Amino acid sequence: MANPSFDVVSKVDHQEVDNALNQAAKELANRFDFRGTGSKIQWSGENGVVLESETEERCKAAIEVFKEKLIKRGISLKALDMGEPASSGQIFRATGKVVQGITQEIAKKISKKIRDEGPKGVQAQIQGEQLRVSGKKKDDLQAVIQLLKSGDFDAPLQFENFR
Repeated sequence: MANPSFDVVSKVDHQEVDNALNQAAKELANRFDFRGTGSKIQWSGENGVVLESETEERCKAAIEVFKEKLIKRGISLKALDMGEPASSGQIFRATGKVVQGITQEIAKKISKKIRDEGPKGVQAQIQGEQLRVSGKKKDDLQAVIQLLKSGDFDAPLQFENFR
């Protein structure tokens, strides 16, 4: 029988992000302090987000509104890579994207943490945009999950396929 294992992934529910974006757009259209400022938010490509406003302060406030909507929908802000507002002629524009998958750099940090602080006999293998962690005992794997939950990585982590 194969050793117990699980996968460490970083996925974001695209539908929830879309719902948060639509709620933010509705709030920007209806809130009194955003009226007349030309503030709007929309998708730009597959995972890109563009925020526009006539002033830098309103653009920053619109970013905060979007972040609030993401939090209410249970999406980690680590999944949002939002830039600072930049002047583009008469309007200020902030672009960002929703990050999916674990980068090689973060995967290496995670596997190093498992090697250094995790129980003996637990291995981590990088497989594309995810990490497969395997060991002899399920209790060791659960200890690794707790270790990773307490760690601070630059991506929201989920744990799948625990067998």
